[in-house]
Amino acid sequence: MIIIPARLASTRFPNKILTDILGLPMVIRTAKAVEGLDEIVIATDSDEVIQIAQKHDIRAVLTSKSHQSGTDRINEAAQKLSLKEDEIVINMQADEPFIEKEVILTLKKKLEELREKDEWVMASCYKKISKSEALDPNIVKVVLDQNQNALYFSRCPIPYDRENTQSEYFGHLGLYGFTSASLRTFCTYPTAPIEQIEKLEQLRALYFGKTINMIEVKSKSFGIDTPEDLEKALKTFSAV
Repeated sequence: MIIIPARLASTRFPNKILTDILGLPMVIRTAKAVEGLDEIVIATDSDEVIQIAQKHDIRAVLTSKSHQSGTDRINEAAQKLSLKEDEIVINMQADEPFIEKEVILTLKKKLEELREKDEWVMASCYKKISKSEALDPNIVKVVLDQNQNALYFSRCPIPYDRENTQSEYFGHLGLYGFTSASLRTFCTYPTAPIEQIEKLEQLRALYFGKTINMIEVKSKSFGIDTPEDLEKALKTFSAV
């Protein structure tokens, strides 16, 4: 199941999930981007979003306004939907209206593989980015270990290129996959200090010693965090 957390109270870009994206509200355009890959549910704290989802024949679940992260929000939705322990749940951010279907399918395949051998299942995606992109705090960076597990995520350019070598930088895509059981476990942990500092919910898993398996993908998509991102996205994808 693909669950899209959708809250209105974005600090950097208020009500961004309702912003028009080529004729549709952003959250609806995001859901339509992955239509047909799995069951799709929007998890929201807004009656307005519920009504908009219903208008476009997309299932939606009303959740608490108190959640500190999208993952906590989709966990409430998963519990309300009574998902099985081993059901795969993909947390797809509402501000990724141009995500490619191939990215979702690649993540889903990896989650199915992990589910067969591990009790804890959490995975996400990354792509190679330029050094100039790595300097953008709105693009989250990730460094990996030899097993393609995340070591750390940051808004800063990591690894720090002390001697100005030709370091590679990896940009994190706003997707997370779990089993329903692992999702619930994640949400039993309190908010981690590093999560609060960076404002990156995935750091909670690392702080409490859990692995996040990372899959490299090719993608032109990016999260729309600011009005400037929106302008860039419309210029980039309206011509496609």
